[in-house]
Amino acid sequence: MDVFLMIRRHKTTIFTDAKESTTVYELKRIVEGILKRAPEDQRLYKDDQSLEDGKTLGDCGFTNQTARPQAPATVGLAFRVNDDVFEQLHVEAFSSPPELPDVMKPQDSGNTANEQAVQ
Repeated sequence: MDVFLMIRRHKTTIFTDAKESTTVYELKRIVEGILKRAPEDQRLYKDDQSLEDGKTLGDCGFTNQTARPQAPATVGLAFRVNDDVFEQLHVEAFSSPPELPDVMKPQDSGNTANEQAVQ
């Protein structure tokens, strides 16, 4: 079955889908194709826990019930800084949209002048 994922690092978000049988390493290869960073220089996380390359996404708890198109599962991404050290996992919160201008807000009154003119 397909699982839908949101891979996040800092302000970058990648939306992708994969099979439950896809390994973590294969997911890193997908990221490599987009961000041009080798799988060995990536570390993927679920809930602050590092994911092992040999495990499948299903083994890691990503199922078609937990990673749906309407609500993709979040996977954290960190890159290698030097030989032995990976950066801290850091994901920026999504920004809030600005408030709608008054002209775009729904009107509560019954008939407006524009609606009466159309009738």
